[in-house]
Amino acid sequence: MCVHAHPDDESSKGAATMARYVDEGAAVLVVSCTGGERGDVLNPALKGRPEIEANIHEIRRAEMAQAVRALGVSHHWLGFVDSGLPEGDPLPPLPEGCFALVPLEEATRALVEVVRRFQPHVMTTYNENGGYPHPDHIRCHEVSVAAFEAAGDPEAFPGTGEPWQPLKLYYDVSFTRERVEAMHNALVERGIESPYQEWLASWEERAATMRMPKVTTRILCSDYFEQRDAALIAHATQVDPQGWFFKVPLDVQREVFPWEQFELARSLVDTDIPEDDLFAGVRERVPAP
Repeated sequence: MCVHAHPDDESSKGAATMARYVDEGAAVLVVSCTGGERGDVLNPALKGRPEIEANIHEIRRAEMAQAVRALGVSHHWLGFVDSGLPEGDPLPPLPEGCFALVPLEEATRALVEVVRRFQPHVMTTYNENGGYPHPDHIRCHEVSVAAFEAAGDPEAFPGTGEPWQPLKLYYDVSFTRERVEAMHNALVERGIESPYQEWLASWEERAATMRMPKVTTRILCSDYFEQRDAALIAHATQVDPQGWFFKVPLDVQREVFPWEQFELARSLVDTDIPEDDLFAGVRERVPAP
C-alpha cells in the first residue's frame, strides 16, 4: 500500500517500483488522501485555460485513472480535501475543512479502515518533512505512521474491520545527492545540458534546513521507467512533458541510476540493511499465495 497526498504524487515517487511488483504478482494499492482540488495547473501548455481551471477536480480524477492504468495498480480515494500550498509572508491560514486541518484521529480512522480491508504487508509514504513541506504531505506522513501503528491494535478504531498489522513501513526517497550527481555527471560527459546544475549549487543550503533521508533500500526497476513516465504524463495538468524530468534520456537513467530508493522506518520482521527488496524479511514470514 502506497499512501500519497495528491494524485500525481504516486507517479513521481516509487512508481517504477510499484509497476515492478505488480508485474511480479503483488497486489499494490495506491491511496490518495486528497483529490488535488487546490493544485495549480503546472503544465504551461494547459495553464490559463478556464475550462480546465473550472473543472480541475474532475480532470484530476480522470488523470489519476489513466495513471492507475499505466502502472497496473489499484486505487482508493481517502476522501479529504486538498489544503493547497500557502504562499506569502506571513503565510495565509489554511482553508477550513482541508486535509491538513482535519483532526488526526479522523484521518487515521479512515486510513486504518483501508489498511484492514486491503491487508498490506508493506506500506510506503513520506518522511516527517513530507518530501517537501506541503501541509498535505506532512499530514500524510502523520496519518500513515499513525495508521501503521493502530491498524493491528484490536482496541483501536472499533467498527473499521478486523485488526491487521502491516510488517514494514517505508519512506519514499526521490532525489538524493548521489542520484542527482550521477545524472548530472552523465549528462555533462555526453555533452547534454543538465537540468541539475542549480540543484547541486544550492544543495548544502537545502540540506541545512531539513533532515536528509537515509537510504536503506534500493529497488532495481529500470525496466519499468517507461510505465513510470506514462503515469507521470497522464497527469497532464501537473506535468510538463517538455520539462526537466524528461530531459534525461532513459538509456542514461538506466545506465547510471537504475533504482528507486526508500528509507525503512518501521519493521516487525528481521532484515539486513542495505536491502534490495521491500519484502525482505516478509517473504520468509508470509507464505506465497
